[in-house]
Amino acid sequence: MHVHSIPCSGKRFRRWVQYGILLIACCCPRTSLWAQKAAIIRANTAEYIFTHQEISWLEDASGKMSFETARQRDAAGEFRINGRYYPQNTHTASAYWFKVSVTVSDTLPHHERLIEFYDQTIDDLTLYVPDARGKYTAAHAGAGRPFAARLFKHKNFEFLLPGMPRGTYDFYVRVQSLNEINFIMVYRSVERFINYALAEYITFGLFYGMILVFCFYNLLMLLATGLSHYLWYVLYIVSVGVYEMSTDGIAFQFIWPAAPQLNVYMYGICLYCMSLFALIFARTLLRMKRQSPPLYRIINWIIVIRTLYFLICLAFKKEWFIYKFLDFIPLGAVFIAGIIIWQKGFKPARFFVLAYALLFAGAVGKLINVLGLVSGNLAVAAHYSLVFGFVLEMVLLSFSIGDQIRLLRKEKKQAQDDAMFHMQHHLQLQASVNQQLEEQVAARTRQLELQAREIYEQAQEIARMNRLLQNDNAALKTNIEKITDARISSAELTFEEFSQKYPDQEQCYRFLADLKWSNGYQCKKCNYNNYSKGRKPFSRRCNKCAYEESPLQDTIFENNRIPINKAFYIVYLVFTTKGNISSYQIAEKTGMRQGTCWAYAVRIRQLMEQTKRHKKSTWADLIRKE
Repeated sequence: MHVHSIPCSGKRFRRWVQYGILLIACCCPRTSLWAQKAAIIRANTAEYIFTHQEISWLEDASGKMSFETARQRDAAGEFRINGRYYPQNTHTASAYWFKVSVTVSDTLPHHERLIEFYDQTIDDLTLYVPDARGKYTAAHAGAGRPFAARLFKHKNFEFLLPGMPRGTYDFYVRVQSLNEINFIMVYRSVERFINYALAEYITFGLFYGMILVFCFYNLLMLLATGLSHYLWYVLYIVSVGVYEMSTDGIAFQFIWPAAPQLNVYMYGICLYCMSLFALIFARTLLRMKRQSPPLYRIINWIIVIRTLYFLICLAFKKEWFIYKFLDFIPLGAVFIAGIIIWQKGFKPARFFVLAYALLFAGAVGKLINVLGLVSGNLAVAAHYSLVFGFVLEMVLLSFSIGDQIRLLRKEKKQAQDDAMFHMQHHLQLQASVNQQLEEQVAARTRQLELQAREIYEQAQEIARMNRLLQNDNAALKTNIEKITDARISSAELTFEEFSQKYPDQEQCYRFLADLKWSNGYQCKKCNYNNYSKGRKPFSRRCNKCAYEESPLQDTIFENNRIPINKAFYIVYLVFTTKGNISSYQIAEKTGMRQGTCWAYAVRIRQLMEQTKRHKKSTWADLIRKE
């Protein structure tokens, strides 16, 4: 048993030794296992990109660390080795120090090599360049400085290198930016830089030229068709162009070179406009309100939320502009909405979905390049993948608009054909109906002619009867007036019945005028017989001496203070009752005060006593004092 147990124990021992060595290796300091590598530069090296362990970094949370302090902390081993493809400023409020070691195997000539930094959103960048004696020279650049202060009038940041003999050199770089940046440091020969810059600017010219062509084309289509989605599409691609120019540094170079403060805001503003116009364009192009009302409401809410977030960033939190990934939410919503509407049978959505699929593919390629997952030609292709995605998206969105125009034309032609068919059918029906109507009109005309003759005969008879009725009505009216006057003279009437004869002041004045001048007019001043109308109702003015006489003058109603029709009624009541009616009864019938009725009744009774001698037998005879 002991013979067999020894080998077993030996295997276990060796296994535990291996585990112990691995554990010790894992517990060792990182610098011992991951030491910073020095990049080797030769005289024929045209380009070298520093990545991975060739870069070490240190975060300066205060942002006030001096260059000497940074070197001391580097000597103390506080710089960390980069574990990514490109390091980033994880905390944008801090300053970051980067160190790159370069081994020059052949002497480099003076000012024929340069260091270039790709990320154009770096606000402040300082490169400390060593010389052969170990002394450092600081060179400054960044998007926070005017463009004219740059060494080369180029969108990137370049620094010329002095002559360097063989040896190893440590370059230090201080970076501070409100944006999240990728620290991409490249060594290049001046010749390589010129060729690369020319090729890149030609590429940019083609890209932005395509944007201008698309803008002009769609503006012409907008003027020709008047469709609103052309306007939103133009605004969208303009926003894409200005956003790309802002992130590439082209806009800073050519549009606002003297206003570096705009670099902090413009890409965020353009990104917002791009999302906003993309949502409105998709909402209009895909006819969401008609095709899918729930999607239409969701897109509207996304527009409202994105706008509120943009206003907060613009007014209070400009550092929040760095969260570009949030714009994947509205673009993703548009993409999903396009798929849903495509599935519902709206054909123009297929180009729309393909366009955004290619745009997302370009964004993924750009992300892969930023994370450093590819290198070489693939890295170059991935770097420009988003630009290619935008170009393909613009082309396919134009196809989508054209497809919708084709669909609209088809619908319009179908509507016209339907309208033409219905119009022809309507004309046929109208002709048939007209023929039937003509026959019916002819028959009806004959019938109406017969009826017209009958009606004419009836009209003649009716006219004869009307003449008889008019004569009867005139006689009846005269009889009614005589009966009413007789009844007034013979019986006591209510105020309502009395008011039918004398309803208002005008009738009372007319009655008084007719009574007063029943024997003709004669002026009381000059005895002249011609008169004209006076200023007051039914008064008469002498044409000779202009004396004006009222119908109330020399009557019982002269200087009257109560309504004339009620005064008439009181005279009538007192006369018909021969003065035996009380003032209370008069007040109850007329609705006036008892005292007023009493005074008026006394006056009338006195007048009745006076008229007994003249044997006046009607109540109207009391009215005149004479």
